[in-house]
Amino acid sequence: MERVQGIGGYFIRATDPVGLTAWYRECLGLDVDENGLWLPDAGPTVFAAFDPETEYFGSRDQRTMLNFRVRDLDAMLDQLRDKGADVSAQIQAMPGVGRFGWVTDPEGNRIELWQPA
Repeated sequence: MERVQGIGGYFIRATDPVGLTAWYRECLGLDVDENGLWLPDAGPTVFAAFDPETEYFGSRDQRTMLNFRVRDLDAMLDQLRDKGADVSAQIQAMPGVGRFGWVTDPEGNRIELWQPA
């Protein structure tokens, strides 16, 4: 049986695609080339389906949520706050899994940041 090898891309509708790409580059350090190609560090990726009534994604209009692995969650959240980003005050810890924080991008998409255990 054939199977997928990994995430090949994540695509977001945006009213300002250039500005949103710049925000991801400047605030999260997402180093993409002119075609959007990014070579992430190797590590775990989680694929999980959620109940349709979940509030975990923030807005009910948001059907998916992007999760980025980070080395130091506190440093990343501080960096985002310093840049004026909409950072949630909540931090969640899951024993054996890691710590989680959230930021909302300029287009209103809630993003999860995960520091693996």
